[in-house]
Amino acid sequence: MGRARDLARATMHIVENSGGKSGIALHRFMDIELELGPDVLVPREETEILGRAAIGILNGREPDIRVIDMCCGSGNLGLAIASKVPGARVWSADLTDSTVATARRNADRLGVADRVTIAQGDLFGAFDGLDLAGSMDLVVCNPPYISSARLEGDRSELLASEPREAFDGGPYGLSIHQRLIRDAAAFLKPGGWLAFEFGEGQDRQVAALLARARAYAPAEFVADGAKTPRVAIVRKLDPA
Repeated sequence: MGRARDLARATMHIVENSGGKSGIALHRFMDIELELGPDVLVPREETEILGRAAIGILNGREPDIRVIDMCCGSGNLGLAIASKVPGARVWSADLTDSTVATARRNADRLGVADRVTIAQGDLFGAFDGLDLAGSMDLVVCNPPYISSARLEGDRSELLASEPREAFDGGPYGLSIHQRLIRDAAAFLKPGGWLAFEFGEGQDRQVAALLARARAYAPAEFVADGAKTPRVAIVRKLDPA
């Protein structure tokens, strides 16, 4: 993960503003440029696997596509979807002031703010009062998935320049996944899709969580270049 962080930061560049002064650091993710900041996760290359899978699910669907991007960070996944799927309407959410503010600036920068709503709150609680239940074609999420103990040990270098909230997945690295899998079902249409990233070696635990929820068809996994499963794609069952 440390090498991935270094590679991610290496792709950032400085743009000049109209006054000729040093401007904002931008990061390229799936061919869009994103503003980041010291309190916002740098999107990794492996998250593009999730982004491509999400766009593949949506391509060819009806124009009125509705998507939730949970744990949105800089807004990278939701904004990539909005940029590449013109019929998509996206609701993104994150917990902290800095991530939400950054995601909103990125939506404005990319010219998609009319189709992207960015809310603040604790997971799906961010959407309270918006009447989104049962209406989503896709919920996509890159949740924290490193255990708290590892962040105090062999992964502590991650916290040197990025926020703990972006990495800390609780005692086993799957606390947010448990809530995501449980709560996403209420927001998905029957036949809608849930797609999310997870850590190396967590695929069996993820499959067990999905099976235990009794709301989804069997999961498909997408692997990285090293043939390691990193993304789960699962369809909500039709209760009928």
